[in-house]
Amino acid sequence: MEQAPGSGQEPQNPGLPGCYRHPDRETGIRCARCERPICPECMISASVGFQCPDCVREGSGTGHAPSANQPRTLAGGTIAADPRLLTKVLIGINAAVFIAVLATDDRLVRDLSLIGQFWDYFGAPLQGVAEGQWYRLVTSMFLHQEIWHLGFNMLGLWWLGGPLEAALGRARYLSLYLISGLAGSALTYLIAAPNQPSLGASGAVFGLMGATAVLMRRLNYDLRPVLVLLALNLLFTFTWSGIAWEAHVGGLVAGTAIAYAMVHAPRERRALVQYGVCGLVLLVVVAVVVVRTTQLV
Repeated sequence: MEQAPGSGQEPQNPGLPGCYRHPDRETGIRCARCERPICPECMISASVGFQCPDCVREGSGTGHAPSANQPRTLAGGTIAADPRLLTKVLIGINAAVFIAVLATDDRLVRDLSLIGQFWDYFGAPLQGVAEGQWYRLVTSMFLHQEIWHLGFNMLGLWWLGGPLEAALGRARYLSLYLISGLAGSALTYLIAAPNQPSLGASGAVFGLMGATAVLMRRLNYDLRPVLVLLALNLLFTFTWSGIAWEAHVGGLVAGTAIAYAMVHAPRERRALVQYGVCGLVLLVVVAVVVVRTTQLV
């Protein structure tokens, strides 16, 4: 099973001013119009730099359509009233599946975990991803068998997911989460023994960890705390027994690549670059799964 990453908080540089709307959040970014300090949740991409929600609401006077002045996140997404809604939904889904696992005496673990190819007993029909059960690549991302496993993963999802959802917007955040998890499943399917089961949200959470490092670098925050957190989790990944390290590495690489495209895409081609990179990573995931299936079949 995958080991859940530890928790982390967004580090802040000492001496930086607080956001004018959230004084407890230090930031090095200022509104391009009024020069007030703004945090990632409040910053809205403009033609030059970022603007605060108040300046955007007042209008730029450039003759753009009203939608052009709607508040946007750092990555170009729509600012939502509840910036943690999707994170709460994802935690709820994981918790609901865990309750279902307990209620079915672990039968769901056998039916939904990620496993390449196996049989229940000698002579029984083969099962697994290689036998057409592709859904296991996704269902395993929401599956946990132990309460500590669920707890650590959900703590990581809450602490890392909330700020990312606020900075990226819901659609981009959900794409980051799901594709990171799929990348972790694909690498596990490719490298692990065919009859080795794997389950847990750790691949997706490692993707969020990589994305957090990219976002903090983009905002000129101190990277040392998140790098230490990442190093510790990788240390546990490769030294503790029973951990699907492939899922952690696959999720981390995919999440880092997607996040870089999300926060560094040029404004005039933002959507094309962002979803183009998501599509490219997803294409690699599909190719890995097809190659491994061909090997096993």
